[in-house]
Amino acid sequence: METQTSSPQLATGRLGRSTSRKRRSEAIHAYIFMSPAILGLLLFTLGPMAASLLLSFTEYNIITDPEWIGIDNYVELFNDRLFWQSLRVSAIYSIVSVPLGLSVALALAILLNHKMRGMLIFRSVYYLPTVISGVGVAMLWRWLFNGDFGLINVLLRRVGIQGPNWLFDANWALAALIIASLWGIGGTMLIFLAGLQGIPQELYEAAEIDGAGRWRQFRSITLPMISHVTFFNLVLGVIGALQVFTDAYVMTGGGPNNATLFLSVYLYRHAFQFLHFGYAAAVAWILFLIVLALTLLVFKSSPLWVYYESERPGRNA
Repeated sequence: METQTSSPQLATGRLGRSTSRKRRSEAIHAYIFMSPAILGLLLFTLGPMAASLLLSFTEYNIITDPEWIGIDNYVELFNDRLFWQSLRVSAIYSIVSVPLGLSVALALAILLNHKMRGMLIFRSVYYLPTVISGVGVAMLWRWLFNGDFGLINVLLRRVGIQGPNWLFDANWALAALIIASLWGIGGTMLIFLAGLQGIPQELYEAAEIDGAGRWRQFRSITLPMISHVTFFNLVLGVIGALQVFTDAYVMTGGGPNNATLFLSVYLYRHAFQFLHFGYAAAVAWILFLIVLALTLLVFKSSPLWVYYESERPGRNA
């Protein structure tokens, strides 16, 4: 009887040890496959972030060793008129360009959501500018906004309007960059298009039976059903707008008269023109905190306006 009793216990113990070894082996393999991403995060993201945080409390010009000065960089930063100018420029650009980009991208997505011959070609054409970006695009827009022979002013003159000298006029330079930002809305448009195609067609059919017009359907069906997509695009748009650099640096260099001095351009000037790396690190951390605060604010507000199908009453019943 004792032998019969111990035999199942022995088998259970062996099975448990085998399962434990299997789980340990799977865990080891998982960590091996994860190690490149983890090392990349530590070496190229968290490591440089920690180093920049330390540098922000020092005076460092890359030639001499860093000298610890405490919070002097931050005190000087908040007393610098150009810092507040750059903050103002970045804020105006974000407040205008993000809603404008979302609106135009949504309008394009609605137009491209119709089923008709050749629609795939139109979708590719509108998305293509997103792939073609960087300095080349900035130079193209610089030519388009040229006050003498730029295509935009040539077209305006055709209709009897004398266009401004866009990039050299402090009143119009920021507006020109906001217009140029519409070049990269292809990715946002594509995400909106995916959201639109996920809306059940039955909802529109039921709304038509109830007598709802197109505008009513858009407000009561389309916008709520793609609110989670709008939320995603809004977060990415805010983060991207606050970090814009290439267009401003190539097209205007922060001018004229600091009218397009974005925070990122202000940071670049102090780091690579004036070699004030400690001060530039302080600017970078202020920018990081601003982006973090706005992102958290958008997340905090999401329960008030973002609708998820899985949260519908009775959905999980």
